[in-house]
Amino acid sequence: MSTDKILIAGFGGQGVLFLGKILANMALQLDKEVSWLPSYGPEMRGGTANCSVIISDSPIGSPIVTEPDCLIAMNLPSLLKYEDIVSKGGKIFIDSALITEKSKREDVNAYYIPATKIAIDLGYPKLSNMVLLGKIIKEFEDFNLDTVKAVLETTIPPKKQDLLKANLEAITAGYNY
Repeated sequence: MSTDKILIAGFGGQGVLFLGKILANMALQLDKEVSWLPSYGPEMRGGTANCSVIISDSPIGSPIVTEPDCLIAMNLPSLLKYEDIVSKGGKIFIDSALITEKSKREDVNAYYIPATKIAIDLGYPKLSNMVLLGKIIKEFEDFNLDTVKAVLETTIPPKKQDLLKANLEAITAGYNY
């Protein structure tokens, strides 16, 4: 039985909660047990935001993630706050366009992807979360591009379906980085 405990953290407006929602929905497509727990400050956009996602083969007892197997840090304060609690052998995904510091942990796998720069270069400055998702999909063996496409088609609200192509381009860029 496997369980992945994921913590996504950044500023409000970076798509932290949406990234968590996509990961949770992808896991549901794989018939996994899932927990999605958002947390954000009252100011939301610009304030702090984080999201815990647990993906498991067995029932989940609590949605609280105190020792994540995977940290997705979208800004420096998030890396500094959560880096120490990542489990030994875990993964840390870092938006290296916004975070110039390297992980101080030598017992984890750190992935540096300039997600914000890639998103800007693609013409989609608000899709750094989707660039990071592409890299995450590549590094987690259960996930793939077909699953994320199917999930996006049903998760993106009807009034924003025109963003599907842009999201897929950003995810593909992150996957291929």
